[in-house]
Amino acid sequence: MKMKLRPYKPEDSQIICSWIKDEKTLFQWSADRIGKFPLLGNELNENYATRNAGTDFFPLTAVDENENIIGHLFVLIPDVNVKTTVRFGFVIVSPEFRGKGYGKKMLELAIEYAKKELHATRATLGVFANNPKAQACYESLGFSPVSTRVVNILNADWECIDMELIMKLI
Repeated sequence: MKMKLRPYKPEDSQIICSWIKDEKTLFQWSADRIGKFPLLGNELNENYATRNAGTDFFPLTAVDENENIIGHLFVLIPDVNVKTTVRFGFVIVSPEFRGKGYGKKMLELAIEYAKKELHATRATLGVFANNPKAQACYESLGFSPVSTRVVNILNADWECIDMELIMKLI
């Protein structure tokens, strides 16, 4: 299957939010950024409404050759004074495509986007230790752990592993 990234559209929110079937998945995906379950479908739009899309925030949707939505993530420039570092967040793939390499392919496209369009040389992301499949995906792309922190989620302490990838410019 061919995959490409395109800019996120408000109508994507309903589909992406429908992939979140339980609280654990919600918090593994969004940490405490959305914080309410069940999702009604507009939560991504609500979350993104306060962001500077196109300036330091770039939400992207992965689609197949027929424009079917198969994944989503955002690229953020966390510090406008250090524009060569980006952070990936809200990384998710449709449940029907999980475990088949689509997450890795989507991130490869996002890394390429960050290098070509944003001239990034470093990418970071966070992954919870209770999500080993996601961590393995990130490691397969060259991300390595740089630090850990504890986040209280669902009245429990979850270990978050911050990872980074040093990229060569194209």
